[in-house]
Amino acid sequence: MALLERNERTFIFAMTQEHRTKQFIRNAARRLFAEKGYNAVAMRDIAQSIGKQPGGLYNHFASKQAILVDLMVENLERAHKAAIAPIDPDATPLQNLEAFVRGHIHHNIENPDDIFIAYMELRSLEGDGAQAVMSKRDTYESALRSILQAGHDSGAFLLTDPAIQARAILSMLGGITVWYRQTGPQSPADITECYVRAALQSVGAPYSPPTKRPNDV
Repeated sequence: MALLERNERTFIFAMTQEHRTKQFIRNAARRLFAEKGYNAVAMRDIAQSIGKQPGGLYNHFASKQAILVDLMVENLERAHKAAIAPIDPDATPLQNLEAFVRGHIHHNIENPDDIFIAYMELRSLEGDGAQAVMSKRDTYESALRSILQAGHDSGAFLLTDPAIQARAILSMLGGITVWYRQTGPQSPADITECYVRAALQSVGAPYSPPTKRPNDV
C-alpha cells in the first residue's frame, strides 16, 4: 500500500511538472507570436526564452503548429465561457445580446495577446488544426447569430440578415485589440458600455446604462 501511494504521489508530481512546463511553453509562445508573428518565431526561440533545449519542447508539443492550435483553441474555450455561458434561454434577446457583448469585451481586454494572435494568425493554421479552430469559431458566431435571430423573430431587433449582422458585430468588437491600452483614459467598464450601446444601436434596440456599473476588469 505504501509503495502504491508513493507511486501515485510520484505520478501526480510528474503530471504537475508536465503541466507547468506546458504552460511555460504556451506563455512564451504567446508572447513571441504576438511580438514577432508566428512565421518569425522558431521552436528554438521559444525554448531559449524559457531556458530549455529545443528538443525538450517536442516532449510536450509535436510542432510549432501544435502550439499555435493549442493557444487558439484554449482562447476560444475561455471566450465561450465569457460570452456564451451567460446567455439565458429565459432572458430577452436584448438582455442576451448585452451579456454576450460584455463577456466578449471583457475577454478581449483581459487577453490582448491571445486576441491579436486569433485574428492575425488564422492564415498560419494548417490541416486538422485549422478545422478544429474554425469549428469553435463557427460555434461562437452561431451563438450570437441565434441571439440576433431570436430578436429578429420577436420584433425586438431591426435587421435584415442575422448572419451578416453577427459578422458585422464580431468585426466591430474585435477592433478593440487594435487600439485598447491599459494606460488609456477610459476604464474597461466605460469602454464595455460603449460597445454594448453600439451593438444595440446596430440592431435598432434601445440602450439603458446599467444601474450598477460592472467592476473594472
